[in-house]
Amino acid sequence: MKKYWIIALLLPLLVACTGKAPEKEPGFIVQVSLGSWNHPHYPAEKIIDRLEAVGSKIPVEKVIIGWSLDDETYLQIGKYLHSKGIQMLLWLPVFAETEEVCDNEMALDLWGNVPSDFQLVKGEGFRFTCPSSKQNVANIIALYEENFSDCGFDGVFLDRIRTQSFVSGVSGVLNCCCDECAEHFKELGVGLDEVRAAWEAKGDKFLSVTSYTPLEGFTFEDPLAAAFFKAKGKIVSGSVATVADYFRNKGMTVGMDLYAPLMAQFVGQDYALLAEHTDFIKPMLYRVTYAPAGIAFEYELLKKSIPEAEGYPDFEMDVAFLDGQLEAMAALPCDKYPGIEINYKRTVAPTSPEYVVESLQTVLKHHFNGAVLSWNIMEAPDSHIECLSVFQSK
Repeated sequence: MKKYWIIALLLPLLVACTGKAPEKEPGFIVQVSLGSWNHPHYPAEKIIDRLEAVGSKIPVEKVIIGWSLDDETYLQIGKYLHSKGIQMLLWLPVFAETEEVCDNEMALDLWGNVPSDFQLVKGEGFRFTCPSSKQNVANIIALYEENFSDCGFDGVFLDRIRTQSFVSGVSGVLNCCCDECAEHFKELGVGLDEVRAAWEAKGDKFLSVTSYTPLEGFTFEDPLAAAFFKAKGKIVSGSVATVADYFRNKGMTVGMDLYAPLMAQFVGQDYALLAEHTDFIKPMLYRVTYAPAGIAFEYELLKKSIPEAEGYPDFEMDVAFLDGQLEAMAALPCDKYPGIEINYKRTVAPTSPEYVVESLQTVLKHHFNGAVLSWNIMEAPDSHIECLSVFQSK
């Protein structure tokens, strides 16, 4: 086996810089992306071989896999994982990516339009549905019960539990504003007619901010903007909680895919509310990903979408920034496995073993449980996995 001795030397240097070493070995969760609903990318045998190779290098606690409808794949992989004492969680999209298998009610922006989607790869359109729709929630539960309930899953990993982001410009974050959501906003003291009038009067400046802290998020200059996003968080996350509670009441493990705290309030993810309804969260702390959920990517889109808005600082995607994001979630009453990119694509995710080690060391400094190795172990370079062996007891 190739020895990554340079990486092995890096960990003591990082410990020396932080003054802290991990109190325990990290737990790892890996993800297997099977592709679209009807066309799995890999046969079960290939996935098992890959998981066996990864497991020989690092301890794997859980495997998140989905979302193909091929139940035989899950039965074979589940049998293998359970023989190793590893949980298998269904990777289950909630408010996007289900249009092929569900009859959904789409999310609408403040002007009654469906926001544009973002086609990163085939099968991932990031087209979002209404979070308030009882039909949409029922669809997800029925999707699981009819297709996955007999496949041996120990739990579910809820993905796409948000609204669109600035990927669709302002239309992406000023939604969902359909009639049903409008009623929920009204119950929370926010009139969408007033929000629309304020935006049309102020333009970008409606979203100007006066300050930012990782724990509190952005403080909006306009109280109505602040009220809108606070209410949006309760509406979207409240619906996610309903889905999560269904599975937890069945005795299943629930995990959640979350935007980094920097951007979470814009997409309706209320960390405090969600943490009460999940076993673990995976905040996507993707510092070098230039695609949806990549922190710098999403923040640059914010600035491009509202160029006249004031108060948004510049951020360096360095360890100090990562520390702040981690501190913001430290007190939450659930397990925390931040997502670290280990996949490599030259233009989309230019990661390196050094980056992976630096990110995990920072996570462990905050005494978190471990990390989710994102986002597809089947395509991750071996070097990005082998470098993690420096965190294991010798």
